[in-house]
Amino acid sequence: MNAKDRVHAALRREPVDRVPVFMWFHPGTTCRLAKLLEVAAEHVGTVMGNDVCMTWINNNHAMEGIVHERDGQSHVDFWGIKWVKEGPYNQVARFPLAGASPEELLAYEFPAEHMEELLALMKPVAARADEYFIGCDISPNVFEMYWRLRSMEQAMLDMAANPDLAFEMLGRCGRFALMLGEAACQRFPLDWLWSGDDVASQRSMLMSPDCWRRLVKPHLAKAFELAKSNGVWAAYHCCGALRPIVGDLVEMGLDVLNPIQCNCPGMDPLELKREFGRELSFMGGVDTQEILPNGTVDEVRRATRRLIDGMTADGGGYILAASHTVPPETPDENIFAMYAEAGITRQEIFDHAATLRATLRNNQ
Repeated sequence: MNAKDRVHAALRREPVDRVPVFMWFHPGTTCRLAKLLEVAAEHVGTVMGNDVCMTWINNNHAMEGIVHERDGQSHVDFWGIKWVKEGPYNQVARFPLAGASPEELLAYEFPAEHMEELLALMKPVAARADEYFIGCDISPNVFEMYWRLRSMEQAMLDMAANPDLAFEMLGRCGRFALMLGEAACQRFPLDWLWSGDDVASQRSMLMSPDCWRRLVKPHLAKAFELAKSNGVWAAYHCCGALRPIVGDLVEMGLDVLNPIQCNCPGMDPLELKREFGRELSFMGGVDTQEILPNGTVDEVRRATRRLIDGMTADGGGYILAASHTVPPETPDENIFAMYAEAGITRQEIFDHAATLRATLRNNQ
């Protein structure tokens, strides 16, 4: 069973040879594993057993796909947003629509002229479609895109004081993501269309659920509709405590929810599985705040086994992943213990790395 078959079978609740995996690593963790496995950082996910191959074609590429070497290095993206490297990640340093008048907001044009450059990011991913489950990430879709343009404070103020204007601008953000997604669905052999919109904090929603339903939900729903109309799975990422809107996401036709931050209120993976597991699949839930970085090997194995067993109690509907990126303080032994419970041994991982090195040498 190859990676593509494994993920599709799991999402259909059909038998699999092992639980599918799509693990994300903190940049520091990636560098350490790359050195340990003697492979380039870009190959760590594949060597470690990831079954999904995916990339960004919307603004998340500007945040995560453009990597600077030193703190303070920066770039301005196609949207006019300035990003500066601070620690391991790029952070917004200038919001192009901060302080803009309503007229200036409505005059803003999304970078449609760069559509071909953005879509081209999918080509290396699509080339692996025979073996891997292929995803296209069109996030951020609605709210998160708007605040990157406007600033968080002003985006929230717009939603409270001028909801009609906010609804229009949120819709424009969503429509640009849809334009990219529709083109990607037509051009590439996708298995899922990935949307994303962080609308929750570690403790609660960033806005009331009613506000989200009025101003964000109608636009986000169109991304799920686009996936379904093209015969691919609809996946969605939102960090934090989004429990109040999980039912809405199911109603909208969502297939896969990520990342299930298990330390947030209402986000216990097994409880979500019991309540929504008949309609919804899940990706994530591994505790990256306590158990994975701080637990013993036995604790990690027990927690991972409990998670996998509980999340696949109906025969599937689960992709093993962390509730956030695997942090750099996580011991190697704990990472390999988690993978062992997923059916991927340490020896298999090192064998994959050796095979990759030999293949790259032969192709030189």
